[in-house]
Amino acid sequence: MSKVLVFGHQNPDTDAITSAISYAYLQNKLGVEAEAVALSEPNEETAYALNYFKMAAPRVIDSVKPETNQVMLVDHNEAQQSASDIKEVEVLAVVDHHRIANFETANPLYYRAEPVGCTNTIILKLYKEKGIEIPKEIAGLMLSAIISDSLLFKSPTCTEEDVAAAKELAEIAGVDMNAYGLDMLKAGTNLSDKTALQLIDADAKSFPMGGKNLRIGQVNTVDVNDVLSRQAELENEMKNQNEINGFDMFVLVITNILDSDSVCLVVGEPKEKVEEAFNVKLENNQALLKGVVSRKKQVVPPLTNAFN
Repeated sequence: MSKVLVFGHQNPDTDAITSAISYAYLQNKLGVEAEAVALSEPNEETAYALNYFKMAAPRVIDSVKPETNQVMLVDHNEAQQSASDIKEVEVLAVVDHHRIANFETANPLYYRAEPVGCTNTIILKLYKEKGIEIPKEIAGLMLSAIISDSLLFKSPTCTEEDVAAAKELAEIAGVDMNAYGLDMLKAGTNLSDKTALQLIDADAKSFPMGGKNLRIGQVNTVDVNDVLSRQAELENEMKNQNEINGFDMFVLVITNILDSDSVCLVVGEPKEKVEEAFNVKLENNQALLKGVVSRKKQVVPPLTNAFN
């Protein structure tokens, strides 16, 4: 067996990067030669976690076929969110907490998907099931992912299992999860030096819905108005991305991590589907989404229902 590459989705967030690290470490302990890689550079939040726990970022790759015939996917399964040549290699395993779509394999595989708030919550179970001890640094990264995906346990995607896992991992890592978590989340909201393209695309995923191709990006902030002050610039770049990549619509979800609300900014058609999905009226291409913080649970499902 050649070396197995383990990676998360495009535009990786903290869970995508750290679940690749934690799952690759587990695989190596189980006798599989595995390497954690990433499909692009870590964002500021993830970089904060990596620096805090003194762990190196995975190397970035453009494609997988030149290096291996076998891969393992974490924190995603949809082909359009994965490596560009994912269909040219064998997927040996998937560990994920998202919907299953646009995914099929020629051979049987290990597939572990659970409706929890974070992939690393599942990976913690796998460590315990296999009797593998988690190093302090990796426990810290796994904790970071749970905090990130749950917005410090405020997201509706957060389950009791996530909270319990975070407490267990915090003890191993030797940190106060609330104090550390808030510092990490704030590190990811430094947006002043970002270009419009970086803001809209740093955490963006593509979703086919009802014959349309939607791009849904999300940016976390402590002041939504700081982001909306650049609305014209953002809309222009969203329009450019629609034209370049064939997106019918670009939806940017701007989330206030302190208030747990979001504002959506929409470029493309049909906008009435967005209004229908969230029972709002778009004014100047934007609308307040009260209590909405999770793309996975509160944005993608209602949009999918509206478009289908």
